Amino acid sequence: FKPIEPDIRIQPQGVIVMSESLHVVCPACDAVNRVPRERLGAAANCGKCHGPLFLGQPLALDESRFARHLSRSDLPLLVDFWAPWCGPCRMMAPAFEAAAARLEPNLRLVKVNTEEAQALAARYGIRSIPTLALFRGGAEVARTAGAMDTNGITAWARRAL
Repeated sequence: FKPIEPDIRIQPQGVIVMSESLHVVCPACDAVNRVPRERLGAAANCGKCHGPLFLGQPLALDESRFARHLSRSDLPLLVDFWAPWCGPCRMMAPAFEAAAARLEPNLRLVKVNTEEAQALAARYGIRSIPTLALFRGGAEVARTAGAMDTNGITAWARRAL
């Protein structure tokens, strides 16, 4: 896990205040934003495109966007590896969306279509779908296969962190 650089601010009275900042990749333009940890729950916006940094729903990522979110964000990524022809994947989609609303801003939930990102699925050894993989600091820390409901996804992600 990458160390978090302190954000140093000098108050008008000359008092130096340090707070931890996190790097958060924008879901719209993929710009890297520095967000103070205490402002994660607030309505943080991207410094480049001015869109919200947290949407409360999963992001659909291709291989290049996945690489950027994985390597540049300090937020853990919960990835749903899925395919459009997979019945259990389609059944789990609403639960994964509801889990995103519960887990953001502490995690970024993303979906990777294994039909479109076959090299990515091969790199991570995805053998069955749906597969949920949790990444932290650029490395996979937990994995589970099979469809789950919203409570199952949320509980599994919190335990795995």
